[in-house]
Amino acid sequence: MHFRHLSFALLFAALVLSAARAETPSAPPKAAGKSVKMTPEREYLACMALARSRPQSGYDEALAWETLGGGAPARQCAAVALMGLGRFHKAATELERAAKDGALAPDLRAELLAQAAQAHIVAGQLRLADADQKAALVLVPDKPDIMVDRAVTLGRMHRYKEAAAVLTSVLRREPNRVEALTLRASAYRHLGRLPPALADIDRALALQPGFVDALLERGIIHHLMGDNAGARADWTKIVKTAPKGLVRKQAKHDLELLDAKKK
Repeated sequence: MHFRHLSFALLFAALVLSAARAETPSAPPKAAGKSVKMTPEREYLACMALARSRPQSGYDEALAWETLGGGAPARQCAAVALMGLGRFHKAATELERAAKDGALAPDLRAELLAQAAQAHIVAGQLRLADADQKAALVLVPDKPDIMVDRAVTLGRMHRYKEAAAVLTSVLRREPNRVEALTLRASAYRHLGRLPPALADIDRALALQPGFVDALLERGIIHHLMGDNAGARADWTKIVKTAPKGLVRKQAKHDLELLDAKKK
């Protein structure tokens, strides 16, 4: 019987969605009866709003803006439009180009690289995503959010030892970060280190009892340790309380496998 783990996969899916949606601010409202001066900030907001609502028009606008000296903001806008058009590799390339702008603050360049990594993830280019995340961490060493993103990428590449090391660094700085505890438990489980995996997941659930990703992971760990009653309790709680989605679907599937084994 195989119980497929979803913690890395679910957070990976979250990265995919965040890249695909490419959240941007809304365009600023126009003053009634007045023309509004198009400042660089307003140009950026307007371009990003257009890129989200009409990607092809937004892309054309971004290219025109770049020829007029729009720089990194124009390239980021172009990338958002390209994501809307499903051209994720090209979007990542635009974001990487934007991140090379030495006039930008290091944290902004790192954020652009992190966004490029997300676009590479959607395109299925995990090694390129990892490279961008490493480059981002050179600019902003030890930034927890980017480190967690990188751990997810490493997990999807089955590089669990490296993922665990990255997450340990995160937890030294933020010992109560539930997401990182859950992911490290997953990495430990994949490495066959079940006792520390269980310790991490128990701590995660002590901090946030209703965190369904952690409940799913603990159920898998319980099952691997021979505690099917514990596994059933965790998965049943997910089915009863979680909204429809990947976690609930997986918990229901795992319960069905347990029931099949009893027959």
